[in-house]
Amino acid sequence: MSTPNTITVNILDKEYQVACPEEQQAELIISAKYLDKQMRTIRDTGKVIGLERIAVMAALNISYELLQASEQDGQGTQLDLTDSVSEDTFGQLNRKIDDALYQLRQLEIS
Repeated sequence: MSTPNTITVNILDKEYQVACPEEQQAELIISAKYLDKQMRTIRDTGKVIGLERIAVMAALNISYELLQASEQDGQGTQLDLTDSVSEDTFGQLNRKIDDALYQLRQLEIS
């Protein structure tokens, strides 16, 4: 894997700097656009207020979609993500989510 480069993604009209290996940048950009679309859809309903809550609802929706897709792929109703994703990957994802939520909180405070 190559050295991570920092790229900028826009989510709900806010810029976020994300370190990402060059060979994964296209997927990151697509993921950020998908997340942005999900968050905008939730925000536009007017039922959820606050960026952090919108982000959590979007994460829940995307997780549900992942589980549904895995069931359709014949993996059954019990999805064991630890079989296909290492603990290190989960740790990295958790840190990125924590960082994003922290930045959202800082923006709301400002």
